[in-house]
Amino acid sequence: MNERLLNPVSNAELDRRWAAVRKAMAEHGVAALVVQSNNDWLGGYAKWLTDHPATNGYPKTVIFHADDFMTVVDMGPRGGRRKLGGNDEVHRGVGEIMTTPAFTSVAYTDEYHAELVVAELKWRDCRAVGIAGGGAMPHKFVTRIEQEMAPHATLVDMTEALDWAKAIKSPEEIVAVRKAAAMQDEIFACLLNNVKPGMRDTEITALAQYEGRLLGSEQGLFLGTSAPLGRRSGFADRYQQGRTLKPGEHFTILIENNGPGGFYTELARTMVFGKASQELVDGFAAMKAAQDHTLSLIKPGALCRDIAAAHDDYMRTHGFPAELRLYCHGQGYDLVERPLVRADETMSLAAGMNLAVHPGYETDAIFAVICDNYLVEAAGPSECLHKTKKKIFEL
Repeated sequence: MNERLLNPVSNAELDRRWAAVRKAMAEHGVAALVVQSNNDWLGGYAKWLTDHPATNGYPKTVIFHADDFMTVVDMGPRGGRRKLGGNDEVHRGVGEIMTTPAFTSVAYTDEYHAELVVAELKWRDCRAVGIAGGGAMPHKFVTRIEQEMAPHATLVDMTEALDWAKAIKSPEEIVAVRKAAAMQDEIFACLLNNVKPGMRDTEITALAQYEGRLLGSEQGLFLGTSAPLGRRSGFADRYQQGRTLKPGEHFTILIENNGPGGFYTELARTMVFGKASQELVDGFAAMKAAQDHTLSLIKPGALCRDIAAAHDDYMRTHGFPAELRLYCHGQGYDLVERPLVRADETMSLAAGMNLAVHPGYETDAIFAVICDNYLVEAAGPSECLHKTKKKIFEL
């Protein structure tokens, strides 16, 4: 492997993914598959195919050919071309990289990627083109491809096929998922040993991010705020992390960064710098029990909508509100990926999926939450991937 790559997957793993995609393409009768991502929080298609994330909001388009190396359109000078022939150590499986200075914040560049993609597809005389994740692509990008390729070619939605391929993790991917959870355990342990009253919320999350980077993380979110006991301590991003933690207060943090190799897990716990209130302890215990209830329903073949309905019944029966957000979902190169455990999900569970399970509820007085990751295994859920104790931490 090239020394510039931080935590690359193996060539064998890329070959496995490419074979799965070509099989799906053959079933859909398409000659090329087009995906586009612009970030590495929810931009897993490009990463999954190339082992390179999209970053910073800059679009990265991948054309995966049924019978040739990939073509990538990326950020760079107008008209740039690099012929790689599939042999480059950094950009494995890529035949050519074309560059153009396109920005999602600059409307008149919306079709720059499309111009290059269309030229490539026409040159190869593609008569059926697969699209995955079309809803996340710029409207002008998709429209330009549709208009330019018609009537000689049709666009075929392959999102479902790619989502299934991404959702079921290979043995190598599962190793990376476990490393991500172990990394987050280390991050939280670092916080327990170093966080103290007098620190601003942003200093606490900055420490978590720094420790993660040292442990191999590339990207992620660190949501958390402090509050006096009796007032909700919820999740918030950096812009709302200006408060200073005081003695006797509590701090709730959600660590959702990716681990070595780029796979996401997430961990949430609450720290109290003094004695926890009984209301906070009881709220956490209730959500741990709700998490256990969901875990009892996780098994291959289970329908996500059925689990979601059962969770809502459980919450209402125990005096809590039904779930209106997303409390359990798949993870991989995307912080949130299918399947989603909620009423509108059509996907069922299957062995090899990586699930974050985080039931919660909030009032003006408390934010009760727990978050951990589990794998779907043949007999049900795995052991908890996180080893951090499931409790309120009194420091």
